[in-house]
Amino acid sequence: MSDWRGHLVSDDAGLTAIFREAKTVAVVGAKDDPAEPAHYVPAYLHARGYRILPVNPKLTGRRLHDVATVARVADLPEPVDVIEVFRRSEYLPGHAAEILALPWRPRAVWFQLGIRNDSAAEALARAGIRVVQDRCMMPEHRRLIRS
Repeated sequence: MSDWRGHLVSDDAGLTAIFREAKTVAVVGAKDDPAEPAHYVPAYLHARGYRILPVNPKLTGRRLHDVATVARVADLPEPVDVIEVFRRSEYLPGHAAEILALPWRPRAVWFQLGIRNDSAAEALARAGIRVVQDRCMMPEHRRLIRS
């Protein structure tokens, strides 16, 4: 793709489109502790009608947000619209490679607040996947989508 930078989303219209188009969200780095953002952000989204599919090898098989947790993105039982990532920046190139190896593509990959890796974002964007970096889905949803 020649204009891959167009897939780097930072404007309100692009963020709103992701929320409106999405029905399923895989959460890489999902946690079972309600005090952790990797638990309460997906819980917020789940309460607003999104289907949440948790991904964490330490919690494999445990039910979170009404679904069994899987170990890897490749283990997801179905394609998802958005892959939300709660992992440190240094892990993002590996997650990008795992996402790009899937037989399907998510519409967007969202790196949560404080999480940024420009090379991983570029790899995903070059594959035609919209990428959001360093933003939290919960306050952005609250701000942009009227429930």
